[in-house]
Amino acid sequence: MSADVQGWVPVEHRWFGLDRRRMKPAVFVLAVALLLIYGWPALNAVVPWRNAIKAGDVLDLGAGATAVPPVGWQLEDGALVSDRAGVSPTNDTVKLAKGGATIDLTGAAYTGSAAQFLDQVITSEDPEANISAAPGTFTTGSGLVGVVRSASGTSGDELLAAFKMSASDPDPAPALLVDVSTAPGSFQQYSGEIEAFLRSITPGTGE
Repeated sequence: MSADVQGWVPVEHRWFGLDRRRMKPAVFVLAVALLLIYGWPALNAVVPWRNAIKAGDVLDLGAGATAVPPVGWQLEDGALVSDRAGVSPTNDTVKLAKGGATIDLTGAAYTGSAAQFLDQVITSEDPEANISAAPGTFTTGSGLVGVVRSASGTSGDELLAAFKMSASDPDPAPALLVDVSTAPGSFQQYSGEIEAFLRSITPGTGE
């Protein structure tokens, strides 16, 4: 058969009967479609991130502050202590993801308590959010005391935690916001890893 026959794909360009030359555009179109229809969690499930957390990895939160991320999650933003990246405790961000769950950490300079910091975040970002009325306290393994609040709805579950990473009040000092989001009904699946992660947060030498 002549290679010029219309519609015939040479063997070297075939993969399981498909034209490999057309696969890259098709994958791009699929990724965009998933993003538009289902959002980032669906895209994360299809696109393989290659920065998986390994045992012994430690997140660098700046100024000596650290946290131990759960093994197997993907580090999509942020730095490890081993990277020696010179992280700022009031500017840098961290993002971890696994399936339909994400953990976002944001550093800021703040004058006031952890509870005031969290209230300001909620008021400024989404005052209509279904955040639990009563905040609770959370103590990490290093003795750092933070404030936690939660929300639940049809779009998923969310846990917000705020920590004042330094006691140099009233001057602006590093504060840390942890925002955990999961798909509807799946928070319990990750609750053990999330609690262990929060307990691993240390304030570093600047406290």
